[in-house]
Amino acid sequence: MKLKDRVAIVTGTSPNIGGGIAEGLAAEGATIVAVDARADNANDCANYIKKTGGRALGLVCDVTNEAQVKATVDAAVKEFGRVDIFVNNAAFFNKKGVLDMPVDEWNKQTAVILDGAFLFTKYVAQAMIGKGGVIINIISTAGHQGEPGNIAYSTSKCGLLNFTRSAAMELVGHGIRVNSLTPTTTDPSESFERATRWGRTVKKPESLDRIMKPFRDGIPMKKLPVPSDYGRVAAFLASDDSAMITGTDLRVDAGAIARYWAWDAKTGATL
Repeated sequence: MKLKDRVAIVTGTSPNIGGGIAEGLAAEGATIVAVDARADNANDCANYIKKTGGRALGLVCDVTNEAQVKATVDAAVKEFGRVDIFVNNAAFFNKKGVLDMPVDEWNKQTAVILDGAFLFTKYVAQAMIGKGGVIINIISTAGHQGEPGNIAYSTSKCGLLNFTRSAAMELVGHGIRVNSLTPTTTDPSESFERATRWGRTVKKPESLDRIMKPFRDGIPMKKLPVPSDYGRVAAFLASDDSAMITGTDLRVDAGAIARYWAWDAKTGATL
């Protein structure tokens, strides 16, 4: 297994993207520290990994609170002796635009995405110095393109791209690689299945396929990624297979960003 004996902290471990990444790293042998502001997300993720034979710990943390972030990293090191991998995935949606978003909501959303990345990177990197490690920031296609009505999220995710490059250059001398992974609109079906495996009572909406169809039709590959797709790529970035990669963004977006703006994926024709 690629990540045997390595310890990974993953923030934002809902059954969606973060849970898929945590399971993907665990499948390659990593010990998982599942971190979330919600206790059920942290604990359900960790408990499932332990139930299936892995090692894991669930921790509750407000990623914008420096004392809590430091305590979380310290707890991971105390429990498992080291931190080798950090996946910065904590985020939340609040789809408002520049004309209607209150500044306090802007501050809260950008703080989770950017302040959380800064604080965790600071303390995780300190724990990695002398041993090396890998940091992976989760971006979004919204961070590469101008999405209207999603101003704080898009801006923050774009900021993470250059945070990744800057941190990569600063930490390279310590043997710490920093990269990012860009998801896109994600097929939620696997998330419902994962929530069920974690012991939750959930029901997939009957309208889900209809809701997601325009997204599938409009993307070049005509198929949306699922969280386990991101998990496998995160495992690659965390492993020695990517030992010469740092400061790079790896897009797992079914071709979304590469698409020429005037090309219609539905018809295959250029306007």
